[in-house]
Amino acid sequence: MDIAKQVGKVLKDARKAQNLTQQQVAKIMLMTQQQYSRFENGIFELNYSQIIKLCEILKITPNELFEFE
Repeated sequence: MDIAKQVGKVLKDARKAQNLTQQQVAKIMLMTQQQYSRFENGIFELNYSQIIKLCEILKITPNELFEFE
């Protein structure tokens, strides 16, 4: 599994743990649900500012975002 897909899985799990929908996260991130979905599916890669913002929203650290099993 590539890094983008692994990060996407962590994002999805963290989002669900916060009881948020893709639509809710996308709205906070000022993007469409389809755009956000591409991050969770590993199609698009995150930039630094997106990483920080998503970590704040999902209440995880960047280390948690990139810590894979």
